[in-house]
Amino acid sequence: MVWTALLVLVPIALGVHYLSDIGPLWTFVLGIAAIVPLAEWIRRGTEQIAHRTGPAIGGLLNATFGNTAELVLAIFVLLQGHESVVKAQITGSIIGNGLLGFGLAILAGSVGKRELKFNPERVGLLSSLLILVLIALLVPALFNYTERGIFASTDATRLDEKLSLSVAVVLLVVYAANLVYTLITHRDAFAAHQTPGSDEQPWPVWRAIAVLVAATLGTAIMAELVSGALEDTAKRIGVSTFFLGVIVLAIVGNTAEYFSSIYFARQGRMGLVASITVGSTIQVALLVAPILVLVSHLVGTPMNLVFDNPLELVAVASVALVVNSITRDGEATWIEGALLIAVYVLLAFAFFFATPPGEA
Repeated sequence: MVWTALLVLVPIALGVHYLSDIGPLWTFVLGIAAIVPLAEWIRRGTEQIAHRTGPAIGGLLNATFGNTAELVLAIFVLLQGHESVVKAQITGSIIGNGLLGFGLAILAGSVGKRELKFNPERVGLLSSLLILVLIALLVPALFNYTERGIFASTDATRLDEKLSLSVAVVLLVVYAANLVYTLITHRDAFAAHQTPGSDEQPWPVWRAIAVLVAATLGTAIMAELVSGALEDTAKRIGVSTFFLGVIVLAIVGNTAEYFSSIYFARQGRMGLVASITVGSTIQVALLVAPILVLVSHLVGTPMNLVFDNPLELVAVASVALVVNSITRDGEATWIEGALLIAVYVLLAFAFFFATPPGEA
């Protein structure tokens, strides 16, 4: 299997880092490459456990562990003191899943088909949650602008942290409410989209747990290598750490989801595709970002939800606007997939040429 063979990248990355003097660039490249198969094995382990626990708990497990690789990577980057890179990674995951991942899936699913159909109820909920995500990220930025720019508050930093903690709690509550809605009160409508089917023979529970634990530990080790080589890599290739966070780290953390969405799009299961791509976008904002805020305070490197770069807010707004526009009629065609990718490419160019926060 390809994913099994790619696991050889883990010992290679460790060997390059600890046993050679090649430099941090190769540590970074091999580290992020190794995270890709590890993320896929986390997804597989979670899916196998979900087969044993039933659709409700299975859906909860998939939702909880779906972004494990991305969360672990972000935590290690945060521990290195790169708060702006973590925020960039959050933004990158939102636009990567909602624009690039969704666009690639629509293109792949459109081969040989005139149009693709969505579950209107599921897509409608996802669209509403996208609007909430946009509001939740706009409020701290506008509050910060008001306190610093209009009232010239001397206590703006502390107030930003308090507001961010409050927003994080609200987002986690909304995430929990969404789980209750999709897994309990309206599970009949969403049951078909909670746990993807598989042709494989179900694993024993012990094997699924062992794979999940081992892949998570491996991801943590690779994430530590990547985060330590971040600054040197950015200097060597002539880009900002901000760009690496918003494009490279975000894509790496979600590569397995891209492959899954393309696979299910080819099967015509577009409701599931929307749950994987747009649903993951929402999970990043409602689950990953709030957890990072809470963890940052626990480890002594407080992070707020104030996005200093207006481009990041424009990017999130673009996702909400374009995805809502494309999915509102319950149908999609290949040209709409191409438009999603085009918007992502435009934003990627903007992030590449942008002056990173703190370097202006």
